[in-house]
Amino acid sequence: MTTRNGDRLDHAAACLDPLAALRTPADPDCDVYLTGNVFLDIIFTGLDSAPVRGTESWARGMGSSPGGVANMATALARLGLRTSLAAAFGDDHYGEYCWDALEQGEGIDLSLSRTVPGWHSPVTVSMAYEGERTMVSHGHEAPPPEPAPDCPPPARAAVASLAPGRAEWIAQAARKGTRVFADVGWDDTGRWDPADLADLEHCEAFLPNAEEAMRYTRTDCPRAAARALTERVPLAVVTLGAEGAYAVDGATGESAQVPAIAVEALDPTGAGDVFVAGFVTGTLAGWPLADRLAFAGLTAALSVQEFGGSLSAPGWSEVATWWQHVQGVADQDPAALRRYAFLEALLPAPTRPWPLRRAVPTIGFGRSA
Repeated sequence: MTTRNGDRLDHAAACLDPLAALRTPADPDCDVYLTGNVFLDIIFTGLDSAPVRGTESWARGMGSSPGGVANMATALARLGLRTSLAAAFGDDHYGEYCWDALEQGEGIDLSLSRTVPGWHSPVTVSMAYEGERTMVSHGHEAPPPEPAPDCPPPARAAVASLAPGRAEWIAQAARKGTRVFADVGWDDTGRWDPADLADLEHCEAFLPNAEEAMRYTRTDCPRAAARALTERVPLAVVTLGAEGAYAVDGATGESAQVPAIAVEALDPTGAGDVFVAGFVTGTLAGWPLADRLAFAGLTAALSVQEFGGSLSAPGWSEVATWWQHVQGVADQDPAALRRYAFLEALLPAPTRPWPLRRAVPTIGFGRSA
């Protein structure tokens, strides 16, 4: 299979089904449902510093890929979950490219998505430097919602991004038995109103970063924030940056913390989405809490070593290659290695050498022959 950006993908070879042992004929066709805005992301990397007013900066790397909710959808699909995305796409070349990259390139179900005539695709330019990023976005007013006949569809899980006001589809999904995982964006208003988290009553898990968690709970410690959040949602997972992630299960009282994997970050675009996708995968597969945290952190760490936003999300072949490589690293901490030993029984044989090299994602090349 070939996408318009020239990348060849073999889903059968690259994808392992983490839910194979759990599937029954009565299961819904969809593993994970998402809805949201798709952007065209243009990512510049290799900048020595932030752009300086009145000067021209040259980036050593550049990529383009579907962004926004597409980051999450791609990360889920590459981990073998049957992913359905409901989104509006512009009828420009950017929208066509994003649709093709997601449907043909990643195998994502877009039957609930639509193309909006005359609507321009929103665009984000992301500049990565010193382990951080600066973004500039442009977009026209979003088209009015147009509900699909069966939206949200029956699904094992859904991922929702919470925002002020109720999202009716979250409650609808929960009533259908869908397990809803929620994240949240930065509150530009500075209010951090806990009322904006009202939809957590329909969710199974909430996965904010430390700053978001502390601001919403009015606490000064990420662990205290996680515990406070379990008053609103059964499972609170707080990402701690270089310290990893911490989770509390309010139903059982279980807690777990897993340190982050130290990597050289090239582009952090979409890393949070990859973390959520890894955690959802482990949860649906029934893994222990600490294993889910470790796997989520690993997938996020692998993603930041490549640029390209959604197209840097790892699949099982990348995880297998990392696992084979890390076991042969001299002076490896045995305790740290044992943290990921659960992967041994899951992973396919690695088929790619380390360090990984992916095709450069770009909208600039046409379909290859």
